[in-house]
Amino acid sequence: MTISTWFGRLWDRWGSARRLVVIEGDALPTPLPRRNLVLTRDDGDDWSVGMRCPCGCGDTIELMLLEEARPRWDVVTDSAGRPSLHPSVWRKTGCMSHFWVRNGRIHWCD
Repeated sequence: MTISTWFGRLWDRWGSARRLVVIEGDALPTPLPRRNLVLTRDDGDDWSVGMRCPCGCGDTIELMLLEEARPRWDVVTDSAGRPSLHPSVWRKTGCMSHFWVRNGRIHWCD
């Protein structure tokens, strides 16, 4: 593990929590915010959640929220607006990161 990876994981645990930003439309903006998650909402329906990969590789992660999508995720926010995702995010390509987003924080799976 490099120093930058170690510091990034430390910041994920103890730095400021991620927030959920809601935008209208069915496409993610470019560029995505550095830390926050973006929820796309089209005609009142939640479409997807996007974020930059927290490992630092810079890849865009888009997770579908639609009932008929497979795989699909659920997103909820707490009273402070911090998002949680279910199930975990496990990238099968690229950096192969595996993590949970809970209360705006990244929790890495070993």
